[in-house]
Amino acid sequence: MRLIQLSDPHLLADAHGLWRGRQPWACFERALEQAWIQAPAADLLLLSGDLCQDESWAGYARLRDRLAAWPTPVALLAGNHDAPHLLRAALGRHAVVAPALLEIAGVRLLLLSSHRTGCVEGWLGPRQLAWLAGELGCSNHLPLVVAVHHPPVAIGDPSFDRIGLGDGGVLLQLLAGHPQLKALVFGHIHQHWFGALPGRPAVPLLGCPSTLCAYGPVQPCPLGRPQDPGGRLLELDAQGSLSHTLLRWQAIEVGS
Repeated sequence: MRLIQLSDPHLLADAHGLWRGRQPWACFERALEQAWIQAPAADLLLLSGDLCQDESWAGYARLRDRLAAWPTPVALLAGNHDAPHLLRAALGRHAVVAPALLEIAGVRLLLLSSHRTGCVEGWLGPRQLAWLAGELGCSNHLPLVVAVHHPPVAIGDPSFDRIGLGDGGVLLQLLAGHPQLKALVFGHIHQHWFGALPGRPAVPLLGCPSTLCAYGPVQPCPLGRPQDPGGRLLELDAQGSLSHTLLRWQAIEVGS
């Protein structure tokens, strides 16, 4: 299973609109192009939240139309900069929208929604956690990857550690006992980040760069390009062995 993760594009209804001094749509187009060049023949595209900065119907509709030409299935997470009801209404028939369980290429992917209305901080809530516990309790020997927008642990940056996943500790406790868990991936932090599941050092926790702009970094970039936009490639073989590769490409500046 080959999974491309892109995150935090902060798209707008206006195809030429600016956010943080850049054009989100032009940056997203570059991300799709570069991700496929660097990770061809992927099985799935995961967009891990903060999809539409202005939370507009037009923004989600434009995203739906753009992804219609993408060659693989698509999975979507809602971030704090999203409107989940519009996201699902626009894209629910064209992509798998969290919360959901997806099985692809012999791997189970659990998509969690950490959006909490009116809050920057993420939250799963008792109902979703109960659903997750039920899915984890099912007898299944396939490798498992979990995806959520907000980081479930402190990453070492106080500005982000205040607005992470509020019930991340509960999530990690649920996951700690699942032997097939191979990785947990997240967005939100606009930077590469690598950690491990508490008590399970072989299970990585992976933060993804933004396709638009970078924050931090807390950790050195393995490619020495911390300010460039990027994404990540996850690969799982038939035995459940995981490899993960950080992807980077040159930023598009306004007017280029």
